[in-house]
Amino acid sequence: MMTIPDRPWLCAGLAIPLCALSLVADAAAAAEDASKWDGDARYAARLIAGSSASGNVLRAGIEIRLTAGWHTYWRYPGDAGVPPRFDFAGSQNLQSVEVLWPAPQAMPEQGLTAIGYTGNLIWPLAIVPQDRTKPVKLRLKLDYAVCEKLCVPAEAKAELVLNGNGSSQRVSSAQGLLSQTPSAQEAALIAAEARVPKKVALGEGAALAVRSVRRENGTHARVIVDVAAPAGTGVALFAEGPSPDWALPVPAAIDGAPAGLKRFAFELDGAPPGARYAGAAIRLTAVAGDEAIEVVTHLD
Repeated sequence: MMTIPDRPWLCAGLAIPLCALSLVADAAAAAEDASKWDGDARYAARLIAGSSASGNVLRAGIEIRLTAGWHTYWRYPGDAGVPPRFDFAGSQNLQSVEVLWPAPQAMPEQGLTAIGYTGNLIWPLAIVPQDRTKPVKLRLKLDYAVCEKLCVPAEAKAELVLNGNGSSQRVSSAQGLLSQTPSAQEAALIAAEARVPKKVALGEGAALAVRSVRRENGTHARVIVDVAAPAGTGVALFAEGPSPDWALPVPAAIDGAPAGLKRFAFELDGAPPGARYAGAAIRLTAVAGDEAIEVVTHLD
């Protein structure tokens, strides 16, 4: 039996069954800015909603919770690992969804270098509805790998409704209408969005910039990259080929950089059969402290 000692005003003018239904709706609404966690004590995933939209794009995110000592992988996992796979089939009123990737870190793994994330993680989502005036029901099936001493495959399913303004839908028990309320996940989502590398051109940037990229031929052809970074910060550099079937080595820091720059090198290796290095578009992601940039250039 439900008692209502706290908010007697809420039931004024309502029949008891209707009042009880309104209170249940209020309780359910409190969690509508995030789906339930799907996983266990070691790792779990859920969907979260942002509080606002940007133009026709709604904001949301996929949140991963990892116990200390566990990690998961970036879109390019490096020398080892499996990238996550996102499936939004079954979503309603969804035209497109783009997964944004916060800056990763290099992680030693059994003598190799993997690329990924430790701790808690949010992949921001940029969602375009088919009809901007109607809610989007977002359904996610996530396949990802998590590792401690050993790696295990993981799967998560989640569902969340986003209204036309990007925030979660809540029920006003006083009026029985859908209304907007700020998302409790907004601050965490903003922080994750700030960690997504900024797209810049080669040579652009002030404190952090990829200054030059050149191919060095020889017995083992390699690429030399010079990066400018804020003084006193460590710099990491990651290289990707023009398609997911490329597997370029993780760039390594080397000596010989001009004053004020950090120099990295990686061998031209890992192209799929039949692919050419000459003219290939490579994507370089540079990370220094809280700053990260992404540069696309071509190998001459």
